[in-house]
Amino acid sequence: MNCPAPVEITYRNMRFLITHNPTSATLNTFIEELKKYGVVDWPFDDGSSPSNQIVDDWLSLVNIKFREEPGCCIAVHCVAGLGRTPVLVALALIESGMKNEDAVQFIRQKRRGAFNSKQLLYLEKYHSKMRLCFKDSSGHRKNCCIQ
Repeated sequence: MNCPAPVEITYRNMRFLITHNPTSATLNTFIEELKKYGVVDWPFDDGSSPSNQIVDDWLSLVNIKFREEPGCCIAVHCVAGLGRTPVLVALALIESGMKNEDAVQFIRQKRRGAFNSKQLLYLEKYHSKMRLCFKDSSGHRKNCCIQ
């Protein structure tokens, strides 16, 4: 079956990218098409945890997007949506003030089967630096950017 190319839909200040669901056979082509639209690609091995650089880049992106566009939606994708994607979302929740175990439970309520044992251990040991909380001029935390 021949899948259609991604299509960008722009309306006012909104951008949408309509794509097909990639298969293993079409994944490389899918990724190349997404790159044409400026989609950020931070690959890491299936079933693993992200590198420190990916975590830093991810949290920087989340911080910028939610600061600039409160209420916007950031799409996160991996092959099955059960490992790498939930880990990145959990990191954002943890950095915004949620307890590590609460972030895992919160995500698992909506995404059954999320996280493998290696990823759970990574999240359990992860230490938040509260990078997604704003500070006022005196250095005190005020509103977190993810609510």
